[in-house]
Amino acid sequence: MNIILADDDEDDRNFFNDAIQELKMNSTLITFKDGKELIDYLEAPDTVLPHIIFLDLNMPCKTGFDCLKEIRENPKLKDVSIAIYSTSSSEKDIEDTFIGGANVYIKKPNDFSKLKKVIKDVVNMNWQFHTSGLNKETFFYSV
Repeated sequence: MNIILADDDEDDRNFFNDAIQELKMNSTLITFKDGKELIDYLEAPDTVLPHIIFLDLNMPCKTGFDCLKEIRENPKLKDVSIAIYSTSSSEKDIEDTFIGGANVYIKKPNDFSKLKKVIKDVVNMNWQFHTSGLNKETFFYSV
């Protein structure tokens, strides 16, 4: 499984990477520190597309909102699952990303065991079912 994390916080990127390593998942994790790096990578012709992108909302250069919009407008990327991964629990952010086409909204856990559970649950989610029956009740993931 190819996983991308776009997050400007280095500690959060390291925390996420440690959780993936500890879960011993058969996966590849690529991280980006801002939205511009992410979009440049995704639009490169030889890029192996990820199965899922964990996308922070508040990043420099290009926000997570900007990235979500660009990803959903690109036919090459239409089937990539997007998990918003943010410290924000603002109703407006949740609503805007739901309308924008994200698949799930995760409030960043600050506990390592909860982070591992979030990653495991989201990676093992039945995306076909989850995206076909998308509604606001199932959109917000809580640990």
